[in-house]
Amino acid sequence: LGSRVLALRRQNGGELGPTRRPAAAPPAVQAAGRVDVRAGDHALADIAAESDYLVVAAPETRETRGMIDGRILSLAKPGAVLVNVARGGLVDEDALLGALNSGRLRGAALDVFREEPLPPGHPFFSHPRVLLTPHVSAATRSYWKRQTALIVENVQRFARGDPLLNVVDPEAGY
Repeated sequence: LGSRVLALRRQNGGELGPTRRPAAAPPAVQAAGRVDVRAGDHALADIAAESDYLVVAAPETRETRGMIDGRILSLAKPGAVLVNVARGGLVDEDALLGALNSGRLRGAALDVFREEPLPPGHPFFSHPRVLLTPHVSAATRSYWKRQTALIVENVQRFARGDPLLNVVDPEAGY
């Protein structure tokens, strides 16, 4: 769609490298946009300051819990929209309300919350700048088909003694 995409990763290196264009994308798409992958101490702050839409799609670990806090929201590009499709614990909801009420953020789309279900009377329910969804961001037409295929593939790999796909890394926390 011609968008410039900024992405954050835990550390530099690995298969994506510092900047990567989608290999499977047609040349016109590659020319129109790129994925700029960043890491390091200031990467999240820099991404927040440059983004029209800040989409949170990280696992909740010790390192990521509360990562979108008052400081990051204060650095966010004025008029930005926060989208959280990850875990509620990644966003400081009080700081988010403050950023929405002050007008710093234009809006927030929230699929997850620190406390689920969201308690009755929570300010998000009536906030004019908040769109709430019922923790369904992963649900697509082919979701169960993909999940079933992954399970079947892993059972077959296990039976052959091959390495499994998507193995949990206890050190990383996911």
